[in-house]
Amino acid sequence: MSIPADLMYARTHEWIRAEDDGVVVGITHYAQDQLGEVVFVELPEVGTTVDAGEELGTLESVKAVSEFLAPVAGEVLEVNERLVDEPNLVNDDPYGDGWLVKMSGSADGEGILDATAYKAFLEQENA
Repeated sequence: MSIPADLMYARTHEWIRAEDDGVVVGITHYAQDQLGEVVFVELPEVGTTVDAGEELGTLESVKAVSEFLAPVAGEVLEVNERLVDEPNLVNDDPYGDGWLVKMSGSADGEGILDATAYKAFLEQENA
């Protein structure tokens, strides 16, 4: 399972990539694997402001509907419009073309894990 070292992670299985003007957020390989084939993505409106831990949107798979949460507080600056027609990108490329939203804010925050800590968290969660 892929856990890129250059990203930060939330215990709710979202990843965070810092950029100059904020952060990009997606779900981890582990999360998409647990969901199964994603068939629909509901994204937030640009301009939505959320606190860390609040719902940003939903992912519908052949197995279930699951919320994805804001790993950090901020304002939604952009959403991945490609997911409207290609929700499978979340499965095919979760750390690339399958990103969900771009937000203002920082990749630092309470409970945010680096790759090593996220891997340890997964091992503990699945023990």
